[in-house]
Amino acid sequence: MKKFVLVLMGIGIISIIGCGSSGNPEAEEAALRSAKAWLALVDSERYEESWQEAAEFFKGAVSKEQWKQSMQSVRKTFGKNISRKLQSKLYLTSLPGAPDGEYVVIKFDSSFENKKYALETVTPMLEKDGKWRISGYLMK
Repeated sequence: MKKFVLVLMGIGIISIIGCGSSGNPEAEEAALRSAKAWLALVDSERYEESWQEAAEFFKGAVSKEQWKQSMQSVRKTFGKNISRKLQSKLYLTSLPGAPDGEYVVIKFDSSFENKKYALETVTPMLEKDGKWRISGYLMK
C-alpha cells in the first residue's frame, strides 16, 4: 500500500515541480467535473466503483482489492468528508513515470470529520475514448 501511495504522490508532486503547462481552460473544466464525480463515489464509500471508473493507468498501478483496502483504511482515519474547496488546477501534457498525454492536476482544500485540514490531489487524464478519468489520487 505504501508503494501505491508513493507512486501516486510522486506523480502529483513531481508534475507540479517539473513539467510545463500550456494551459487549457476547457480541458481543466472537463477534468474538474470528472474529478468531482469520482470523488463523490469515494465519499460514498463506493471504492470498487471508483476503481472501475478510474483510468487504465490507475488500474495498472493498483488492484481493485488494494484500492478498496487502502481507501477503507484512510477514510476510517479521516472520517467523512465535510467540505472540499478547489485550490488549483493545472493542465499538463507530460508527467514523470506516466505516458505523455493530457492531464489536469487538481488540488482541493478539504475537511474531514477527524482531520480539520487535508490536501487532496486528484489527477484526471484524457483517455483514448475522449473521457477524463482519474489517473492518480493523494490525500495528506
